[in-house]
Amino acid sequence: MIKIGILGGGQLGYMFLQNALQYPCEISILDPAADAPCAPHAHHFVQGDFKDYDTVVEFGKNLDAIGIEIEHVNVEALRYLKSIGKKVVPDPEALAIIQDKGVQKAFYTSNNIPTAPYFELEDWEELKSKQDLSYPIFQKSKKDGYDGKGVQFLKSEADLEKMLQAPSIFETPADLNREIAVVTVADHLGNIVTYPTVEFIINEEYNLLDYLLIPSSLSKEITDRAEEIARDVVKALNSPGVFAVEMFLNKDNSIWVNETASRVHNSGHSTIEAAYSSQFDQMLRTLMELPLGSTKLFTTSAMVNLIGIEGETGTAEIKNIEKLLEIPGAFLHWYAKAITKPGRKMGHVTLVNDDLEKLKQNIKQVNTTVKVVAKK
Repeated sequence: MIKIGILGGGQLGYMFLQNALQYPCEISILDPAADAPCAPHAHHFVQGDFKDYDTVVEFGKNLDAIGIEIEHVNVEALRYLKSIGKKVVPDPEALAIIQDKGVQKAFYTSNNIPTAPYFELEDWEELKSKQDLSYPIFQKSKKDGYDGKGVQFLKSEADLEKMLQAPSIFETPADLNREIAVVTVADHLGNIVTYPTVEFIINEEYNLLDYLLIPSSLSKEITDRAEEIARDVVKALNSPGVFAVEMFLNKDNSIWVNETASRVHNSGHSTIEAAYSSQFDQMLRTLMELPLGSTKLFTTSAMVNLIGIEGETGTAEIKNIEKLLEIPGAFLHWYAKAITKPGRKMGHVTLVNDDLEKLKQNIKQVNTTVKVVAKK
């Protein structure tokens, strides 16, 4: 029986486990938190730091294959494990590109992949003296950013005091029509498949993600181009694994790659209910060197995040769960996190319906009635 290890035991690992436990494999999880969502469910759970070289080597040395559910892990340890014959997905060299946004942007440029104009600085003091700086501009920390963290929007010189004091890239803002993504999978033989393009619908009032829609409502010309760009990214990375290529669709219909996640991703969650083979199933297939699954969809689907709301910190519970379960085609995914706090991802709801208007009505019902609160 193949022995698989995953670095990270959060919600992505939790959803991976739900699928992987149906296969003849043995799963070990490494995570620093004793109460990580994966802890009660893996065959073996190890509490430890996945950023520490010795910890990762010790964890992986008796396993057959090692994967990730978070990018911020020790790449040098993964390089060593690969050198002694362990299968590592994604390849450590691809992961090293993804981990550093400066390296990632240079990778796009050198491979003729369209991306926003940018420059990078190691010292934030240099920017304050930069005379030809044009505003507005996005600052992105080169390392350790995720879920909007490590990003600062600088509207004018007055915002320089809010700058992140870390080595960063600085990007020209997109003339944005909307944000899109393509979840792309590569196997050990170089075969590549893509899921249909995902569309991010933004709530303009709060400037927050309202829901994800797959397949998108965009034209075939645009989605074909997005999927081709995603394939180009993954082909250039030259690694097996699941990759979420996030992009900006500009108002002139040009497409810029924003960034790539070298793992299963929020934008692919609907594939659990809506596709023949989910992104989590594909992750397992790449680790076990099995044939890739079909990315064909059964139906149109949306994904709504369940986020901890303002003023609510404590033991988590879902308010109005019965109203959620009254909706035909609604599937709850609870991430088994004990404590809710404002802005924390606590779960998501997948909604499926061939009728787009009914789907939108169901999305509205979830957004207006279902809340994650602290137990009183």
